[in-house]
Amino acid sequence: MIKKCSGCGVVLQTKSSELLGYTRNIDSELCERCFRIKHYGDYQVVEKDNEAYYNILKKVTQTKDLVLFVIDVFNINQEVYELAQMIKNPCLLVLTKRDLFASDIYDQKFIDAISDLPLNIIDTIMISSKNNRGFDELYSKIKYYKKTNNVYVIGLTNAGKSTMLNQLMKHYSNQESQITTSMLPSTTLDMVEIKLDDSITLIDTPGILDHSIANVVNANTLKKIVPKKVIRPITYQVKIPQTIIVENLLRIDLFEKNNITLFFSNQLQIKRYYKSVSFLETLEKHELDVPKDSDVVISGLGFIKCSKSCHIVIYTLKNVNVSIRKALI
Repeated sequence: MIKKCSGCGVVLQTKSSELLGYTRNIDSELCERCFRIKHYGDYQVVEKDNEAYYNILKKVTQTKDLVLFVIDVFNINQEVYELAQMIKNPCLLVLTKRDLFASDIYDQKFIDAISDLPLNIIDTIMISSKNNRGFDELYSKIKYYKKTNNVYVIGLTNAGKSTMLNQLMKHYSNQESQITTSMLPSTTLDMVEIKLDDSITLIDTPGILDHSIANVVNANTLKKIVPKKVIRPITYQVKIPQTIIVENLLRIDLFEKNNITLFFSNQLQIKRYYKSVSFLETLEKHELDVPKDSDVVISGLGFIKCSKSCHIVIYTLKNVNVSIRKALI
């Protein structure tokens, strides 16, 4: 009998500790990797590519089942749109991590900002797993919109899918097991079925690997990058050419009069220089012409709101996606 890890979805096996799914006891609910993540925070990197994930998506799109398309509202980037193009199912759009933004910002602002997603969106909801916000409404919408008992959960890595599902299991099912969660990417490795009740089975899918900074920094740095509370934006009035440095992760060169607002974790150290500097020149360079009232998104790190159209030069760690979108706020 094939048994899967309830944390990450891989098939459990006792033959080799070098292979995925290893457990010393086949009666265990978790593989050794998930056990160590859960109890010790000991994350074991798994090298995967998106090919296996795309094959899973193809299976999902062959059904007409409801999809919960999960988006981290702090990381709405170009790759979210690319993933959306692959999904043809009816979608309930779930925006996570609402707690990172001030409560006086209307939810509708976030919803309007992504209204052009290429999805068959039947409804949208904002939630906060941290504050247990919006879950009664989410559960009701799932029951109302589901086509069959199966409901698929799709999103980029670190979108908050597993944390959301654990909250749903905690409040609306009798299951005691939990999906393994980690701020590091590729925690869920295969589909995980969660039977909430007799009429709903949620099927968690692995997060599609994106070009996020989470994939290229170590765990200690990632702890500083991932916001843990409401973000305090920093606004600068730019009158002369200047440079802004965010730790050793990002350099922003500005050349024209503008008002810009930085939305990054407040644990990160940000310095402003009013002269030419040579810091971080070995990083990957991006030259951008940014329209008025747009955001420059550095995937997994944060974003920069520009009030006026301008030319900006960004230096990032390699393989980190930088894109432009209409202003989120």
